[in-house]
Amino acid sequence: MKTKIVTKNAPAATGPFSQAIIKGDLIFTSGQIPLTTEGKLIEGDIEKQTHQAMRNLEAVLKEAGATFNDVVKTTIYVTDMASYGKINEVYGSYMADPFPARELVCVKELPLGANLEISMIAFKK
Repeated sequence: MKTKIVTKNAPAATGPFSQAIIKGDLIFTSGQIPLTTEGKLIEGDIEKQTHQAMRNLEAVLKEAGATFNDVVKTTIYVTDMASYGKINEVYGSYMADPFPARELVCVKELPLGANLEISMIAFKK
């Protein structure tokens, strides 16, 4: 059995996907782009956008009964590798050692013209 996670503290899933799914001891979040809870894309520098995506993920994880300390894997998609250092700095301010496994992948485009998208897998105690 799998359990759907829904929170009003992160942007609503607007397609055939869930904000997150719990299966066994694992929480799988959908990718979060820098949207507000009202569905407005944050514009401006990549740091602000990264903070918004991380706040969205934090809200989804909280609803699922987890925190960033429970994250074991992160995937980050970006449209410009020149943003790597700034994204890494913001991402690192939310995470603690031992850090999750992670990859950062450069892609041509992301939904709604976003510059980054982040998804996570967490272990639920």
